[in-house]
Amino acid sequence: MKTLRLLTVLALGGGLALGAYWYAGDGHRPAHADIATAAAAADRTPLYYRDASGAPLWSAGPKKDDRGRDYLPVYDDPAVPEPAKPKQQADSSRKILYYRNPMGLPDTSAVPKKDPMGMDYVPVYDGDDTDDGLVKLSPGKIQRTGVRSEPVERRAIRVAVKAPGTIQLDERRMSVIAMRAESFVQKVADVTTGTRVKAGQPLMEIYSSAVASAAAEYLATITSRTVGGVEMYGRGSRQRLINLDVPEAVIAEMERTRIAPVTVHWSAPRDGIVLERNAIEGMRANPGDVLFRIADTSLVWALVDVAERDLGNIAVGQQVAVRARSFPGKIFEGKIAVVYPQVNRDTRTVRIRIELANPDAMLLPDMYVDATIDTADSAPVLAVPDSSVLDTGSRQAVLVDKGDGRFEPRDVKLGRRGGGYIEVRGGLADGEAVVTSANFLIDAESNLKAALKGFADAAPQAPDAGTGQAMGDHK
Repeated sequence: MKTLRLLTVLALGGGLALGAYWYAGDGHRPAHADIATAAAAADRTPLYYRDASGAPLWSAGPKKDDRGRDYLPVYDDPAVPEPAKPKQQADSSRKILYYRNPMGLPDTSAVPKKDPMGMDYVPVYDGDDTDDGLVKLSPGKIQRTGVRSEPVERRAIRVAVKAPGTIQLDERRMSVIAMRAESFVQKVADVTTGTRVKAGQPLMEIYSSAVASAAAEYLATITSRTVGGVEMYGRGSRQRLINLDVPEAVIAEMERTRIAPVTVHWSAPRDGIVLERNAIEGMRANPGDVLFRIADTSLVWALVDVAERDLGNIAVGQQVAVRARSFPGKIFEGKIAVVYPQVNRDTRTVRIRIELANPDAMLLPDMYVDATIDTADSAPVLAVPDSSVLDTGSRQAVLVDKGDGRFEPRDVKLGRRGGGYIEVRGGLADGEAVVTSANFLIDAESNLKAALKGFADAAPQAPDAGTGQAMGDHK
């Protein structure tokens, strides 16, 4: 049996040698390498076969490629090492603290090793994990990730608060005509709802026994000169006419002509538009009945509902640009006159009042408008681009560019936002450079560095001599 086995090995070795000679003659690899491989693999079973040229092709059994070359066997025990691939040379002048997972996983090792995909763990040198809080990036990584920095400057923050609203009449520019004594409407002028009237323009003719009696009494006092104390008595009679709301022009006419009118001409008390006409010829008007309602529309209000979150930027006197949806492109300028001291609990808005000049009567009551409130402060403040802020909700930070690929995460206190910039109220100085693009990649690098340092601190420094396995390995 030993003789037979020896003959078999010799025959196999001779055949492999001939094949190796032919393979070497083809100019692909030295013949002695295939002889050594075949001799070492005589007593082992291959796991699979791979393409001889290194292409990503495999086979479960022996196979030839399209050029007639045999697929190379791959064994479970790498007794004959394959040609070594060039490895990343470690810097011998620096001390290696540990090795980290090449894919960024929270996995470290005290000795060199490979991950399940065959990738070498990356060495971490002394000085790379300093506790100065800086993140260090290579120039190549900075260029690939597109890191950009911008110096912090002082500028005016322009915050434009936009809110919808409606046009309403000025409450101070409205008048009603109502009788203060029982009266009868004798005649009504050619005035209807929507008619624009002028102050002093006749509206109607009224007969009232109370007014006629007061007028006669007043004329009697101003024409008689025989009774003592006539002047005081005359002032009392005139005041009675005023209390009955008789127009001043009617009283002056009585004093001029010394005639008590039977009917009184009632006129418009102000310039404006007739909003309501209830007077009808021949009707009886009881005290308090509104016969006319007139409003001056030369100045109107825009009542705008501002979101509660924007209330801190709103102040009386700020300029407002109002655009009516009925007049595209037309802008009405005004100022904030009143901020109402109440929050609508259903809409979480606060109402503000804006006074607008309306000489052409283009703005009508209940018309929809859109207001843009300019909350800009003329004083410049320290500001950074809004893209430079890393906001987690409870913490706001920026990355300060220290130069030479070093970046410092720093907490900041923020203020107003607007125009693509954010006010910085603390944490930065004028002239410092902050990262404005790709800052989230640097932040991820910083978080990875902190996690790896935590794993390294928790790992024992010496390997277990009994098992031969590094205690710093974590899977």
